[in-house]
Amino acid sequence: MKLYSCLLILWVFIFSACKQVNTSSPRSNNGFEGEHPNLILTQNGVKEIRANLGTIPIFDETLAATQKEVDAQIENGFDVPVPKDYSGGYTHETHKKNYKLMHRAGVLYQILEDDKYAIFVKEMLLEYAQLYPTLPIHPKPRSYARGKLFWQCLNDSNWLVYASQAYDCIYDYLTENERNVLEKNLFRPFADFISEENPQFFNRVHNHSTWGNVAVGMIALVMEDDSLLQRALYGLKNVNLAKDLKDNDGGYINPDDQKIGFFANLDEPFSPDGYYTEGPYYQRYAMYPFLIFAQGLENKKPELHVLDYKNGVLLKGVNTLLNLTNANGDFFLLNDAQKGMSYYNGSLVSAVNIAYHFGGNNPELLSIAERQGEVSLDDAGLAVALGIKEGKSKPFTKRSIELSDGANGDEGAVGILRSDDLELVYKYTAHGLSHGHFDKLSFALFDEGEEVIQDYGMARYVNIEQKGGGNYLKENTTWAKQTISHNTLVQNETSQFGGVYDTASKHHSEAYIFNVKVDSLQVVSAKEDHAYPGTKFQRTMVTVKDAHFENPYIIDIMRVVSETTNQYDLPLYYLGQIVQTSFDYDKYTIPKILGTANGYQHLYKEASATSIEGVMKFTWLLDNKFYSYSAVTSNTDAIILAKIGANDPDYNLRSQPALILRKPKSKNAVFASIIESHGTYNPVSELALNAYSNVKHIEVVSDSQSYTAVKVELTNNKVQVFIVANASSNPNMAHKLEIDGHDYEWTGPFTYEKIKI
Repeated sequence: MKLYSCLLILWVFIFSACKQVNTSSPRSNNGFEGEHPNLILTQNGVKEIRANLGTIPIFDETLAATQKEVDAQIENGFDVPVPKDYSGGYTHETHKKNYKLMHRAGVLYQILEDDKYAIFVKEMLLEYAQLYPTLPIHPKPRSYARGKLFWQCLNDSNWLVYASQAYDCIYDYLTENERNVLEKNLFRPFADFISEENPQFFNRVHNHSTWGNVAVGMIALVMEDDSLLQRALYGLKNVNLAKDLKDNDGGYINPDDQKIGFFANLDEPFSPDGYYTEGPYYQRYAMYPFLIFAQGLENKKPELHVLDYKNGVLLKGVNTLLNLTNANGDFFLLNDAQKGMSYYNGSLVSAVNIAYHFGGNNPELLSIAERQGEVSLDDAGLAVALGIKEGKSKPFTKRSIELSDGANGDEGAVGILRSDDLELVYKYTAHGLSHGHFDKLSFALFDEGEEVIQDYGMARYVNIEQKGGGNYLKENTTWAKQTISHNTLVQNETSQFGGVYDTASKHHSEAYIFNVKVDSLQVVSAKEDHAYPGTKFQRTMVTVKDAHFENPYIIDIMRVVSETTNQYDLPLYYLGQIVQTSFDYDKYTIPKILGTANGYQHLYKEASATSIEGVMKFTWLLDNKFYSYSAVTSNTDAIILAKIGANDPDYNLRSQPALILRKPKSKNAVFASIIESHGTYNPVSELALNAYSNVKHIEVVSDSQSYTAVKVELTNNKVQVFIVANASSNPNMAHKLEIDGHDYEWTGPFTYEKIKI
């Protein structure tokens, strides 16, 4: 018996030693070290997870839900169909489900040590390895870079990013022959296809290319192939691309731009503040590959210091994304974006976990993870679960913030003013690559997380096959990207930059003022000089807390200076039901169509009025709250009540209202207005409280190249004056202005004074 025990111990020792030699020495030539898993899950991480199971509630709950999902799929079997559909179709959604299931099953194998999960992944991967060599280009022709499993290489890249993680998890379970089959028939051809065979997709600065770069890089890390890794990090060299190749998102590829590869996609789209130029919807989408690859590189190639790159821009980006959400966690609709996308999305679960684990254990991130209610099943998710268990969580506080745009932070910005329950989002950025909209100096307004004045977002029903295959609809170009669909200036019924992407991409707005030092008076101002030839405009927006007002209110000043006489439209996309107007309007029995092009063809003109000299007032009700818009008008202005939905035979657009203030023949103009939230309606008691505006009068009392001044008279007869300096934002410059016999003196680019009358 003793001899048997000694022989057994000796056999285990020899087996372990042989295993170490066999798994490490063949890979030393490429500079990789370590055993599997070593990409996202690590061996030490797996040991710690197993040791803590049953004591970390949020992790245990996530694990149980994942196990239930995967077990059900194992019981039902899987399908690897021949691809034929756009997004939303059966084959598309099945392949999408498969890569997520493989990833989850691989993680379960490592954590639970149950071979059935490894078998599930192995069998599915081997079936893909049998199918993939037989596949032609995907039959659906819409994409500029068609995939094989999916209609576009982007989705093929999604598949490979997740499948790489699954492969890493079961790598040591597979025989050498099985690994050879997978790498020869599936993974290497797959990586070559989305890179060498589709350089127009791979060699870009765009969220598409980020996914492509990361897909190649992730499988390179698992297979320990340094040449593939270099391709992922630095792109394909010496590749000639056809000029003016249009992608399926409506943007154009720049074949002369040699900024390519993963690092280029870190350098160019991200500002130093962590803002991603395509906007938060696509930043959310891109952050998963960015961070998951960075985590893999941190574990396998720490000498690259990817998480420190560009002053830690990836980790900054997570904090930035969270600040780009409203009180409910929904992302603000900057550029192409779908309403309702939020930080509850799985990609943000991973992002928050990675940022906490690798970014200094910020306790505020734990409160976001608690709201998300789940963690990633890996080392980073364990760190978050332990932090929550140990009571380290602190509330994530969102404050007013300005987030610069552009690689160097000098291409405009997004300004967010938060005042009590109001959130004002003001956009004065660069165009935003192919997902950008023609909407310089536009804004949106939220109250307690609910949209009050909306940005339309994108015209797309993601993954709903019946709506254009789940892809971008033609109305995204004809409506959603056009200037008239946003709350900003439109000149002569044409979109900014003529609606031309190449022109818009050369310019950005200029940040002018962002001052939130005093909570009761927050000011943001920006200028736009290139949207319309010969025309310059500046918009200043202010949130004011005043004892006479139940809630903070907003002062909005849009100043336009032009070399020619034009028609100016300023739309307001309010949400809710009209309660009262100060003007009489003609409501048409049959609505007219407002225009013929540039988005105007999609607006019904339901009613109109000619304004009078003074102030127009407009009150509406939304979610049992009253809102009022008070604007300075002249007797030549027109007021248009419009609704979205004209020339929309397939009902692709949401039928929602707008108010348009039109100045028909003006060279220079000032649009000055007040937006306020006031009062409530209780449908149970049927009681309306504070249902009327607190603004009695608003007037532009001075306007010149140097200053614009707006006087606001309240219903209690108190008067306030806000003045903005138009020529200098120097915080130390002294100013003096006489208005109606009253001298105003101040230092800095603006002043707000209460005056006696």
